[in-house]
Amino acid sequence: SESHVQPVYQPYLTTCQGHRLCSTYRTIYRVAYRQAYRQLPQLAASCCPGWSRANSHTLSCNRALCWVPCQNGGRCAFPGRCACLPGWTGRACQTDVDECAGQSHGCGQLCINTAGSYRCACRDGFSLAADDKACQPLVPAPEPETFSQAGPPSEMKEEMKDLKSRVEALEQKLQLVLAPFHNLMPSAPEDVGADPISRLSHSLQQLDRIDSLSEQISFLEERLETCKCLEKA
Repeated sequence: SESHVQPVYQPYLTTCQGHRLCSTYRTIYRVAYRQAYRQLPQLAASCCPGWSRANSHTLSCNRALCWVPCQNGGRCAFPGRCACLPGWTGRACQTDVDECAGQSHGCGQLCINTAGSYRCACRDGFSLAADDKACQPLVPAPEPETFSQAGPPSEMKEEMKDLKSRVEALEQKLQLVLAPFHNLMPSAPEDVGADPISRLSHSLQQLDRIDSLSEQISFLEERLETCKCLEKA
């Protein structure tokens, strides 16, 4: 709104020459108000090279411009330079990073580079562990201390116990067989008769059987010491 001076014309009667009535008017002024419309000048910022307006605000120049479009998911963060996702590099994020070239990949055996990333692999006879980095044998070897804790299998224990009892029985039988032979042994070798020789032969046979059983026990004991297999519960 703006104020202005408005003229007002007021008619009135007056006495003219010759005693006549004349009508005339007079002008008075009063202050009035009216709506006025005019275009005001508006400020607009001029952006520096490499920057543009991100929205309609006339004073904002906060969007960077990249003359080469950013690739592989990158975004323009500074005039002419892109901010790249992990695994890419370059002004336009056009170059793949070879993670296998350094030692930061953490793979246990093999590292295979891929576009924007990498993956670990294992040699023949191994497989990837749960972390997808370390390698483990396809058939894991049992831990040495497990055998000592679990002990030998029960079947081998019973077999060894049975063999030991048989050896003890044979030793007792041998003592009974050799007892009369000591009384019949002649003073000279040429005086040995047929009966003592047969008894001696029989005793030697008993000794052979004992030696054979002793060897079996020794063999079982060696197996128990070197056995790496465990009974699965």
